[in-house]
Amino acid sequence: MNRDASSCNTYDYGDAVYWDARYQQEADSFDWYQRYAALRPFVRKFISTSASVLMVGCGNAVMSEDMINDGYEDIMNVDISSVAVDIMRRKHQFIPQLKYMEMDVRDMSFFPDEKFDAVVDKGTLDALMCGTDASISAAKMLGEVSRLLKPGGVYLLITYGDPKARMPYLMRPSYNWKIALFIIPRPGFQRPEGCNTPEKPYLEPVPLTDNGLLLPSFVIEDPDSHFIYVCRKMDDSDLNNIAPYPLSVDVL
Repeated sequence: MNRDASSCNTYDYGDAVYWDARYQQEADSFDWYQRYAALRPFVRKFISTSASVLMVGCGNAVMSEDMINDGYEDIMNVDISSVAVDIMRRKHQFIPQLKYMEMDVRDMSFFPDEKFDAVVDKGTLDALMCGTDASISAAKMLGEVSRLLKPGGVYLLITYGDPKARMPYLMRPSYNWKIALFIIPRPGFQRPEGCNTPEKPYLEPVPLTDNGLLLPSFVIEDPDSHFIYVCRKMDDSDLNNIAPYPLSVDVL
């Protein structure tokens, strides 16, 4: 299974012009893929409420606001669309924990190295993968994410891309990431009646092959599931004990 190119259409999702026009037409808030309630167990498990968080491709989603309401203290939101940034900056002008900047995630040189404890990405890498020069754009963004993460920091990627489509980008040794994969069904998914197989615990990492792929025997109940990659940037203690990629999911 490779859910990547099949999920794209003719729009250039890496183009600010497209997003400016879309946000001008669609004023209501919209969260891609999953709402915070479904993602909260993962966010709370891997990101401290005191962490400095970078939300890449924030759009007009309410996830950052939900995180602040859940106790998070410092979230910098960036988006390529000036329209979205203006909307959200006005909306949250009295919430000092939320900050907004117009920025292309492929070039975040405004921020110094190792600026953030965590980077959250809900659909932004996917958008770049549907744009022109997708591979180059993805590499630029992920390189920036790695640069901005503090040692021990976490890149939380929520995506429709399965390991075959995403692991080749995430597993580059220069990033020094330990990667764990989780899979959750789309909102509203109902297991088929009469299904006798045990329900998978979504908070348990999915076992992967030596190449970072799903085991041949692994069955995804919902074909439209979302994939959550937790990529932790190794610190000095990890680097002294480095192992070949992909690393075991129990080391996070």
